[in-house]
Amino acid sequence: MVNWLQHETGGLLLLCGLAIAVLLVLIIKVKLEPFISLLVSGLLLALVAGLSVEQIVGTALSSKTSLLETGFGGILGHIAPIIGLGTILGAILEASRGADVLTRKLLAIFGERGAPFAMGLAGLIFGIPVFFDIGIFVLAPLVYITAKRGGRSLVLYAMPLLAGLSMTHAFLPPHPGPVAASGFLGVSLGWLIIMGVVCGIPAFLVAGVAWGMWIGKRVMVEVPEDFIIAEKQAEADAAAAAESGEKGAERPEPALSLVLGIIAVPLVLILLATFGTVWWKDSAALPTLTFLGNPAVALTIAVLLAMWLLGLRRGIPGAELQDLATKSLRPIGMILLVVGAGAFFGAVISATGVGKALASAMSDAGLPLIVLAYLISCGLRLAQGSATVAIATTSGIVAPLLKGEDFSQAHIALIAIAISAGSIIASHVNDGGFWIISRYFNMSVRDTLKTWTVLETILSVVGFAMAGLLSLVI
Repeated sequence: MVNWLQHETGGLLLLCGLAIAVLLVLIIKVKLEPFISLLVSGLLLALVAGLSVEQIVGTALSSKTSLLETGFGGILGHIAPIIGLGTILGAILEASRGADVLTRKLLAIFGERGAPFAMGLAGLIFGIPVFFDIGIFVLAPLVYITAKRGGRSLVLYAMPLLAGLSMTHAFLPPHPGPVAASGFLGVSLGWLIIMGVVCGIPAFLVAGVAWGMWIGKRVMVEVPEDFIIAEKQAEADAAAAAESGEKGAERPEPALSLVLGIIAVPLVLILLATFGTVWWKDSAALPTLTFLGNPAVALTIAVLLAMWLLGLRRGIPGAELQDLATKSLRPIGMILLVVGAGAFFGAVISATGVGKALASAMSDAGLPLIVLAYLISCGLRLAQGSATVAIATTSGIVAPLLKGEDFSQAHIALIAIAISAGSIIASHVNDGGFWIISRYFNMSVRDTLKTWTVLETILSVVGFAMAGLLSLVI
């Protein structure tokens, strides 16, 4: 029996299934932190699969080559600086009122009839450098005011905004999910940006614009007076501060072109480096493009520009910027630990031979890898609610299956997008984002399920459908 579990395809697949079941029980029933749950599940799987203690944790004198250390260290060395720099960039853009400038300009361009689409574009653009929940906190007051002035349902304006924020959070760097998938699967962020945009924009248009505007006319949600009162109070406080000459009152709003330019800097540099390896292989400029287009370098440049142009030049002192950066980094600690633990879990799966067994079973069933990746990610998302856990765990399972396959970078990027798409399907009551949206947009649980849950499902299915179709020709 032990030999069958540790060496036969059926036994290895059973072990993998049991390990995932233990992971879900620990997260859902025991309420253990996902980071610890992934660590425990990985250690149990390694021991039951017959891996040696030295292979799992090393010796008392050295653990440099152990699965525990290489699993954590390999992925964190890739993603930690990218996620950290992206978080700081988003915090500076938020503090400088860049979101206000962007949203008001879009509303002025599209007018009252086009206000829902303008909200969607605001979420799409501002969602690139800013975490999903932060985007809601910053942009929600603007949605309240727009809905109040338009005299229509809050849902009509909230859904396009949420679709834009969710799409960028799921499909585009520097958000943790796509960056983690990039590290696990060994695909460049440049290709991930390209495929994220190609697959994500149609998903945004269908889920946010088409569905959002359709359901927004059928689910009526009023803007509570206390939401508007809070916004008016904030405006009154700002006016009082201006009259009394308090700190920050004299700071002008940034120009829209400046906000968009700073957001574009890292994306453009990363894409130039990616295309440079294809178009300018023999060019003397390639080393410079490669250096500047390294994601950590590109984001460092963008952060320094933001600190200078949006911060110091506009009267924000260096000490305040430092404090802003410190506070913005606090929430990402657990994200990094979850991704690191997911990498360890994946390393164990690879070492036990489960990856090869899964590849064999998948081949026998005739199931394409991109479909398997999506289905696993969907299952994990539905079961435990966290998109980051779903991406980290699925990427760890899928990564060993790529070995020996002659996939191009573009094709691997599509597999990463499929995993990301699966990680956002059917947000429901076990997802913290579900409750944030219910609270911020004054919706009952039933209305949140009818609007937000369906939106996420459409976003997931259309994003995956685009990735699947492209994978047939790339």
